[in-house]
Amino acid sequence: MQLEPIVSAIRSFPGITRKNTIHEIVKLLPTNTFAHIAASEGEDAAAIEHGDSYILFAADGIMESLVAADPYLAGYYAVLVNVNDIAAMGGKPLAMVDVMSTQHDRICSRILRGMERAVQKFNVPIVGGHTHPDCSYQAVDISIIGTVPKTDLIRSDSAKAGDDVVFVMDLDGHFPDVIPYAWDTTTEKDDKLVQDQMDMMCVIAREQLCHSAKDMSNPGCVGTLGMMLESSGKGAVVDMDRIPAPEEINYIQWILAYQGCGFVFACPPENSQRIIDHFSEVGCAGAVVGKVTDGHKLILKSGSEEAVLFDFEKDIITGCSPVRKN
Repeated sequence: MQLEPIVSAIRSFPGITRKNTIHEIVKLLPTNTFAHIAASEGEDAAAIEHGDSYILFAADGIMESLVAADPYLAGYYAVLVNVNDIAAMGGKPLAMVDVMSTQHDRICSRILRGMERAVQKFNVPIVGGHTHPDCSYQAVDISIIGTVPKTDLIRSDSAKAGDDVVFVMDLDGHFPDVIPYAWDTTTEKDDKLVQDQMDMMCVIAREQLCHSAKDMSNPGCVGTLGMMLESSGKGAVVDMDRIPAPEEINYIQWILAYQGCGFVFACPPENSQRIIDHFSEVGCAGAVVGKVTDGHKLILKSGSEEAVLFDFEKDIITGCSPVRKN
């Protein structure tokens, strides 16, 4: 495959570029003086001290364009993206609250129906929230809490040179017409299977199989790896030919897709196959796609061709790294 169009597509993708100013917000709201916060900026969820466990705390909003195009899916995905953030850190989601902004009863009803179905799908309750019935826009946002034993926390700033880069993804899905960069693997699947896929991250965490992990979110699979490397202060070489993908799919669309169930790992090489095997039990494909390096470049390769996707000495995705407390 030709790497130049892939590099161009990833670097210009809104799932990447919209994150470029995160570091500016982090500078305004630093957490390093709060001793009870073990992890925050740069992570999928904040980790807050609570006895022998951490409370995981995250929030996500849904793009206005999706709310306008399909309020039901907007409500559904508002739950999904939050559940994925807790799973990525080895945690178990506990509960959510929502904020809905709309003047229109029909839109409100469809959002609620979508959230209702996702609550059943992922078995995580919505326990409260807030509505803005007098606003001039349509929006839905959800915040979630989860928990993880302190021994099991998976961070995204802990990749080590020499680690394998492992991708796992559920290839059985489709691209909804209204969100062409979201690979839907959950709406048509058995609820228990979907829950088992999320719970598998707790197994990976409990067995301490990886140094670092993230869920494959808006930046796509390779872009998500880039965020992990940036926060870890590492580079990597990725063989694009090894990335699991469905047959007869637009490759660039696939690389940029938000995965309904997809995770990127940095792990000791001896643990790679165990991670892949665990996820194969719940219907996901996995592969070792590269290596973490001590450098600062994310390099893509295909056959004999190589190209630098990001050089973190000059490029940024989020521009921030978590402040490690322990």
